[in-house]
Amino acid sequence: MPSAMGEQVEEPGARQVALVTGACGGIGAAVVRGLVARGAAVAALDRDGHGVRELAASLAEEGAEVLPFSVDVADRVAVEEAVARAEAQAGPLTSAVNVAGILSPGSALEPAEDAWRTAFEVNTLGVVNVSTAVARRMVPRRSGAIVTVGSDAARIARIDMAAYAATKAAAARFTMCLGLELAPHGVRCNVVSPGSTDTPMRRLLWGDDGGAGSVAGAPERFRVGIPLGRIADPADIAAAVLFLLSPQARHITMHDLHVDGGVGLGL
Repeated sequence: MPSAMGEQVEEPGARQVALVTGACGGIGAAVVRGLVARGAAVAALDRDGHGVRELAASLAEEGAEVLPFSVDVADRVAVEEAVARAEAQAGPLTSAVNVAGILSPGSALEPAEDAWRTAFEVNTLGVVNVSTAVARRMVPRRSGAIVTVGSDAARIARIDMAAYAATKAAAARFTMCLGLELAPHGVRCNVVSPGSTDTPMRRLLWGDDGGAGSVAGAPERFRVGIPLGRIADPADIAAAVLFLLSPQARHITMHDLHVDGGVGLGL
């Protein structure tokens, strides 16, 4: 609804329909749960078709409306079809959250071409595919919010994480540029950049040490510790995402919210 000054203002009472990618992962599932707790209908996208159907079924038992879609975000056509189906089944999308991502450690000195290509296809082009498919529908409605979950690695150099850092940096910068183009249409675009977070991906790659290594830091690898003394829970990241999607953040766009426990030292 336009205000007296003519700008677009989100209506708190309006039906909220969100799309979340990487919905089966630790952060993605926390975002989905946070959205349905606020009464939103959610289109949950993930490459893991079985997992996303299980998530939807478990939340349906709690009365939530979650539509599962087995989608590879790197597939532009599949993304477009999923977005169209989501709107046909649940209604116009009011928000979208890019969470899907992969991390394959490797030296910057000896880059594995296939690993780099796959990382860019998922972490960067996936964000482009989803964001543009959603934004094209939001623009005529002059309302909407898009959040990309990035990483502290996008701004802090990391050993053996060059591909991940580069793809996350590209996704974040794309989101900012998209936000600039969409601002006149009332659509906001922001980034949430987590630090170390207790997710299955982190435990698979770095081991289940309870986050002790991340908290302490590793000077020999140029990693500072976490000033707050803990790694993040997925719910910490989801809370930041939900804020940026909410009417309380209606005047925030092109912002990168660092949720890293201070590991970036304010940079």
